Amino acid sequence: MDYPKAEIGVFGGSGFYSLLESPEEVKVDTPYGAPSSPVMYGEIGGRSVAFLPRHGKDHQLPPHMINYRANVYAMKMLGVSRIIGPNACGSLQPEVKPGDFVICDQFVDRTWGRKDTFYDGPTTTHVSSADPYCPTMRSLAVESAQGLGIRVHENGTVVVIQGPRFSTRSESKWFASQGWEVINMTQYPECFLARELEICYCNISLITDHDVGAEGAEPVTNEEVVRVFNENNHKLRGLLHAMIPALPSTRDCLCASALDGAAF
Repeated sequence: MDYPKAEIGVFGGSGFYSLLESPEEVKVDTPYGAPSSPVMYGEIGGRSVAFLPRHGKDHQLPPHMINYRANVYAMKMLGVSRIIGPNACGSLQPEVKPGDFVICDQFVDRTWGRKDTFYDGPTTTHVSSADPYCPTMRSLAVESAQGLGIRVHENGTVVVIQGPRFSTRSESKWFASQGWEVINMTQYPECFLARELEICYCNISLITDHDVGAEGAEPVTNEEVVRVFNENNHKLRGLLHAMIPALPSTRDCLCASALDGAAF
C-alpha cells in the first residue's frame, strides 16, 4: 500500500488533533501489529506532519500496554525522519515546577517486559543509547521555548517507570536522590526505538506535579495531572507550531547514522 509521506511525526494526546491543518486519517498496518490508532496526516507551517496519540484515540491504552514498536514503525513507514514526543511528567526536584518544560537529554529505564527492540535476530545489533535524544532538535526546542517566554530547563534525566501505578514515597525519594529531574511512564522504549530506526527524537516534558517523594508533596492523582496539563496545553501547542517549521531539511546529527557499525 502506498502511504502519504510525512517529514515529522508527533506522539501526544488526543487533544493535539487540532494541531494539523486539513488533517486526513491514515490506517497503517505494520509488521509489529496495529499502532495505538490510525495516524492523522496534515501540515504545520508548510511541513508535512503525522500525528499519533500514543494512548489511543480515547486514551484507552495504559503505558504498559502501548505497542511502542508499531507506533514508531508506523512513523517510519510514512517516511518520518524526526519525531517530537511531548508528554505529561512529574518533577523530582524543587527547582522544576509544575508548568515548566524540560527538554530531556538522558533517560533511566525502570520498566520491564516491554518490547523494546526491532532487532531480535538472527543478526545481533547493538545500537548506542549514550546520548538518546537528538541534539539538533533539543537545541531548537529550547530556543523556541525561550522565544515564547516559556520557562524551560535545557536538559534533564527522565526516569521511566512501568506504571500504571504512581511511585511509592520511598521510590520517589530514591529517584530524586540520584539527581534525576523528571518521572514518566512512556518515554522508554519510545525514544530508543526511534534511534534504532535512525529517526531523530526529541522529548518535551510538560511538568504537571511534584512527585510524591518531594517534601510536602501530596500523593499524585490522575485528575490533577490532567488538570495542569490542560491548563498548559496552549504553551505546548505554541511550541510545536514554532519548532516544526524551523526544523532543518537536512540531518547531520548522530541519529541519522545510528546503525553504522551496530550489527555483528
